Amino acid sequence: MASAAEQLAANLSYSTFSKATDLKKRIWFTLVALVVYRLGTYVPVPGINPDQLAAAFQQQSQGVLGLVNMFAGGAVERLAIFALGIMPYISSSIIMQLMTSVVPKFEQLKKEGEQGRKVINQYTRYGTVILGTAQAYGIAVGLNGAEGMVLNPGWFFILTTVVTLVGGTMFLMWLGEQITARGIGNGISLIIFAGIVAALPGALAQLLDAGSTGAISTLTMLGVLVAIVALIAFIVFIERAQRRLLIQYPKRQVGNKMFQGDSSHLPLKLNTAGVIPPIFASSLLLLPATITGFSAAGTQSDWAATISAFLGRGQPGYLLFYGAMILFFAFFYTAIVFNPKETADNLKQHGGFIPGIRPGERTAEYIDYVLTRITTLGALYLVFVCLIPEMFLTGLGISVFLGGTSLLIVVSVTMDTVQQVQSHLFAQQYEGLIQKSKLRGSKGTSKGNGRGGTRGGGRGGRRKK
Repeated sequence: MASAAEQLAANLSYSTFSKATDLKKRIWFTLVALVVYRLGTYVPVPGINPDQLAAAFQQQSQGVLGLVNMFAGGAVERLAIFALGIMPYISSSIIMQLMTSVVPKFEQLKKEGEQGRKVINQYTRYGTVILGTAQAYGIAVGLNGAEGMVLNPGWFFILTTVVTLVGGTMFLMWLGEQITARGIGNGISLIIFAGIVAALPGALAQLLDAGSTGAISTLTMLGVLVAIVALIAFIVFIERAQRRLLIQYPKRQVGNKMFQGDSSHLPLKLNTAGVIPPIFASSLLLLPATITGFSAAGTQSDWAATISAFLGRGQPGYLLFYGAMILFFAFFYTAIVFNPKETADNLKQHGGFIPGIRPGERTAEYIDYVLTRITTLGALYLVFVCLIPEMFLTGLGISVFLGGTSLLIVVSVTMDTVQQVQSHLFAQQYEGLIQKSKLRGSKGTSKGNGRGGTRGGGRGGRRKK
């Protein structure tokens, strides 16, 4: 039998969407905010020689710098004001989440609810400024030392570049928070999503052009397109996969009646961490690469050359560190967003239990056992999706925008946003049903009162006669 949510989903129509005024406002706000972000990726940092920049980026586009460019929505190759993207904010968020797990002061703030969350968010913003300044300074110094890259090199160029890049990152952070609060979906994820989607048509055109010119064979090109479609289908299947734990509630007596105990399910997603581990891993992996990437344009030091070669796209060092950090953040973020002990305590308070498992500590241990097993599968799935396509596409020289990481982000963010849109539509339908039931109840009451008054009046009149 279909659930209430499934029945509502089957009845969703254009008329339902047209009545959801608040949802339409949120969608329009999100679209306008993303357009503003895309326009900012075309505003260059002043004082840069664009021809020299294009030549330098072309040499490094297949390395980690290409991955930086992907997360920045193409702003790196143009050295736009949003070249740092949102990665400093994500790195700061990682650090703050680590602090809430190991530092008692921050752990206490986390338990204080909304007020503590505001304080943690403020510290996260401070950390964004510090990390963004460090990265922007490294880029500015690298560009300033590159021959022919800067029109007027010097400390003034370094200062203006640092201020411009950090200001761009802080604006993106604010824009993401506004999308989350006043728009639809997660603002930070949607900013990364918009940058990747904007570059996908160009990446597909590059692939088709390579096939038409003979750079790669037609069979290889068709194989890549089929593999991309199959990878998208695989991502959708895994992202919807769940392990449902049966929850039983005891019988209850109300008055003289005995009600049968209800049963429900505790859904545990196979990939509880979602798209966060690849984003977190990329942000940390890009910290040294951001500083050393542009130094290839000029006199590159030995240590910068070593880092660039070791962390180059498709290199063993890059694959090893990227995969290891994805595994770590898959378990780390799952432990943050899902607390088995808290879940077990909530079940015990409401009288729920897992059949065959004693409520309380034993239930928490069982949930943790199941969660660890499915998180292992989810982490391996993330490593497979993010790394295996990279190994094949790097050898073919295909754009990083068609890699597994970009497709994972696009598909996951799309599914999350569609789910939030459906939630708003469900709420709209529920409100409509409640209003209709109230109207019917009021009409029934008024009709009943009218009939009673007429009959009473009629009988009274007959008696009088």
